[in-house]
Amino acid sequence: MSDPWDLSGEEAPRLVDPVAGEGEGAADAALRPKRLADLAGQDRVRDQLSLVLEAARRRGAPADHVLLSGPPGLGKTTLAMIIAGEMGAPLRITSGPAIQHAGDLAAILSSLAEGEVLFLDEIHRMSRAAEEMLYLAMEDFRVDVVVGKGPGATAIPLELPPFTVVGATTRSGLLPAPLRDRFGFTGHLDYYTAGDLASILARNATLLGVESDADGIREIAGRSRGTPRIANRLLRRVRDWSQVHGHHRITREAAQEALALFDVDLVGLDRLDRAVLEALCHRFDGGPVGLTTLAVAVGEEADTVETVAEPYLVREGFMVRTPRGRAATPAAWQHLGEEPPSSPAGRFGQQPPLA
Repeated sequence: MSDPWDLSGEEAPRLVDPVAGEGEGAADAALRPKRLADLAGQDRVRDQLSLVLEAARRRGAPADHVLLSGPPGLGKTTLAMIIAGEMGAPLRITSGPAIQHAGDLAAILSSLAEGEVLFLDEIHRMSRAAEEMLYLAMEDFRVDVVVGKGPGATAIPLELPPFTVVGATTRSGLLPAPLRDRFGFTGHLDYYTAGDLASILARNATLLGVESDADGIREIAGRSRGTPRIANRLLRRVRDWSQVHGHHRITREAAQEALALFDVDLVGLDRLDRAVLEALCHRFDGGPVGLTTLAVAVGEEADTVETVAEPYLVREGFMVRTPRGRAATPAAWQHLGEEPPSSPAGRFGQQPPLA
C-alpha cells in the first residue's frame, strides 16, 4: 500500500514547486521602471526631470536636490530610484519619521559617498533640529557636529562630498519655506489617466508572466483610482483569480468577476467608500454630518475615513466638505441607484448638524 503523503513520485512537482516563488519575486522587483524613458504618465515631470539630469551629467556633477510631492502611490519612490539609476549613483533610502534627532541625520550624511542620492520619504515629518542641519548640508555640503555639553561644547565642522537629496512628501504645505527653497527642482505628481494605467498594467502583466487582453487591462485600469500602486495590487488579485479558476488569460470577464469578489466596483470604490456613501445617504439623508459621527456610523476611526476614503470621494464628486460637515452630492445618490432628495438640506431642513 502506497503512502498517501509520499511526494517522491512524479506527481510531486505538481503539488509542491520549490522554486515557484523565485521567479515571482524577481518579476515583482522588476515592476518598477528603471529609466525615465520607461515611465508611463507624468509627462511634464518626466520631461523636466530629464532636462535636469541630462544637464548634471554633462557637467559631471551631482544633480540638484529634488522635491517630489503628491498623493501616495503615484511613484515618488520609483522616481528616486530612477534618478539614482540615471545618474549612475548609489541610493540611500530613509524616512522623515526615522530621523528624530540631529545626530541621526549627521550619521547618515557623514557616510554618504560623492554623488550618492539620499532619498528622504515623508520629509515633512523630520524633527526641527534635523531640518536645520539639513539646510546647511544641502547648501554648503557641511554639517557642524557638537562635541560636549554646556559652556564647554564645541562645534566641529565636517565637510561632506557633493550629494543629491530627493525628498518625497504627501503634504508639501507642511514643509518650512527654508527647506523648500533649497530644492533646485520641485515636481508635483498628478493622478494617472486610465490610458497611462493601462500601459503600466500591460507592461507589468508581461513581467509577471501573465497573458492578458486589452479589454481586461482596461477594466482593471478604470477601477484603479488613477494610482499605479492600486492598479498593481488589483492586477495581482485578478491574476490570482484567473489562476485559481483555470483561466490562462486576464480577460474582461475575469477582471469583472475578480474585482466583484474583492468589493471593487465600476468606479473603484471599495467597501469603506460605499459604507461612507450609504451612511451619508441613508442614515443622514445626505448630510451635512460631522466627521466623527460619520466614522462611528461606518465603524472606523475618524482618521481612517478622512485619509483613506474621503480624498477619492471628494475628488470624484461623490462627497463635499462643508463648514457644517460632510454632505453627499447627487452623484452619490445616483451611484447607489437612488434618486437624490428634492431638498439639498435633507431631513435636517435649514439646521443641519454641526461638524
